[in-house]
Amino acid sequence: MIRKLRWKFVAVCMLLVTALLVTVLVAVFYSLRGNVADLSRQMLRQIIREDVGVYALPADGQRVALPYFTVNVWGESVYVTGGNYAELQDSQTLRAMVDECLEQNAREGTLTSCQMRYLRRSNGLYERIAFVDMSMELVMLRRMMTSYVIIALAALLVLLGISILLSRSVTRPAEQAWSRQRQFLSDASHELKTPLTVILSNAQMLADDAPQDAPQARRADNILAEARRMSGLVEAMLTLARADQGVRPAEMVPCRFSDLVTDCALAFEPVAFEAGKPLEEDVAPDLTVVGDPDRLRRLVTILLDNAVKYGADASPVSLTLSAAERAAKLTVSNAGEPIPPEHLAHIFERFYRADASRGESSGFGLGLSIAETIAREHKGTLRAESDEQSTRFIFTIPLKR
Repeated sequence: MIRKLRWKFVAVCMLLVTALLVTVLVAVFYSLRGNVADLSRQMLRQIIREDVGVYALPADGQRVALPYFTVNVWGESVYVTGGNYAELQDSQTLRAMVDECLEQNAREGTLTSCQMRYLRRSNGLYERIAFVDMSMELVMLRRMMTSYVIIALAALLVLLGISILLSRSVTRPAEQAWSRQRQFLSDASHELKTPLTVILSNAQMLADDAPQDAPQARRADNILAEARRMSGLVEAMLTLARADQGVRPAEMVPCRFSDLVTDCALAFEPVAFEAGKPLEEDVAPDLTVVGDPDRLRRLVTILLDNAVKYGADASPVSLTLSAAERAAKLTVSNAGEPIPPEHLAHIFERFYRADASRGESSGFGLGLSIAETIAREHKGTLRAESDEQSTRFIFTIPLKR
């Protein structure tokens, strides 16, 4: 849990920093592009007035010459009047560029097909057009942005390291509190087991010694029932405490999951029948997984017990096991009132009980949390779905390869 909290902290920090850097880079890009374009336009204005000198853009502390040329358009005739652009040997290319410029019917603009920027000026009898090659603009812009992107990536790496270091100090109080809570839960569960064992033993002796119809027998039975209930709660708390402390299942061995599920279904058939909710099963044969058989059996039992408790009266409980994408998929479903989405999102939390939607009053709200813990220990997933037709708990565990 603490590790996930740390990575969430790092992820949030990096997301915010990345968004900020991307915003800055985009703003720098458009600013640079505008500045470079303004320099080119200034040169075009000087060229169209004078057509003399060297025209250049500053790049990396140097001045880079921009290829340019000027033409005069007299009716259908085009005359090149100056410039240092070296690719004008083809008159058809020149004519196409001039025609595209005239078709745009704008005083200045760009020709994207040949990466040229132009400026037009009418001199009465003829029109003068100056062209500047934009390729140098793009090269310079790309070179400058590459430098900025490299700097931004280096800054991201440095900030990632700082975020990882800060995450440890930020989550240290939560880690200490969580550790104390886990230790208390484990210690309290252990300490409660001994007095509960004594209470159970004495209550059993009182129940055995007292006449069946005597008030003492009923009181002893009540003590015995509540002590057993409390013993179940302590055992569940101890299971969760061991899971929180990273204690793995006793043994992870290949086990025939199909046979395990079938055994659980057979054991639960009388319980379901007594509750008036017959158990319907469809178990695919020969599905083998790697895990702790006792803990997997407990997971299946928790899901079946949950379905019988909360299923609608006189409606069947369905158990299905099938193979799906290199995994065994166990589905336990029951008809009844759907669980509202606001409750469904918290259904696996400890001590959480959606009493408003499910009328069962027994239990402590730990069963599904234990089942979800067992699923995670076996590298599987456990999720809940609920609609008007049924409520379904779906457990997926990788098949043995």
